[in-house]
Amino acid sequence: MIRRAVLLLLASLLLSAGAGRAQAAGYRYWSFWDRDGDRWVYATQGPSTARPSDGDVQGFRFTVSEDSGDAARPRGEADFRTICAKTPAQDGRKRVALLLDFGTTSDAPSGETPPAPRTACAQVSPDATTAEALAAVAKPLRYDTNALLCAIAGYPEKGCGEQVAKQQKPTAEKKHTSDGGPSLGLVAGIAVVVALGGAAVWQVRRRA
Repeated sequence: MIRRAVLLLLASLLLSAGAGRAQAAGYRYWSFWDRDGDRWVYATQGPSTARPSDGDVQGFRFTVSEDSGDAARPRGEADFRTICAKTPAQDGRKRVALLLDFGTTSDAPSGETPPAPRTACAQVSPDATTAEALAAVAKPLRYDTNALLCAIAGYPEKGCGEQVAKQQKPTAEKKHTSDGGPSLGLVAGIAVVVALGGAAVWQVRRRA
């Protein structure tokens, strides 16, 4: 009976360790960002309502994340002068620099390969929205029935904001050894259980 109890405790510890590596729910979508100085800030409006000013820099990143705090930022050059260097200013028009990051292969839908990140300078009317600026330089765009942006420049070919499994990022307390073995905490827990089991067996034998 004692051996059985010890084995059950060991199994419980192993299951708990596996739960720490469980996959969390994430969503695959195009995240939208504003450039503020030298950093990216998650946009507070959607591209269909945001109205950037002349000289603004905005970014899109295809990613899998749980929420805005977990979303990956656009990668690459994000300087207005660099992106719009070959697009001279025009009266009655505004220029908006766009960085399009199609994400990584791990975030791509099955069977699709993300294009390389690229930039574009959209020259549009002064009252144009970000969506209109995007349409001027990155067609075809695809939206769902709720006006959610699903694809930029045809990527991805299908899917829109679907829920997918996303591997949780390990914290400093949950990191595993480099050889993929059990964590120090798990080993210590097993050692405690084994010690308690041994003590229990010793007690039974002593009473006998």
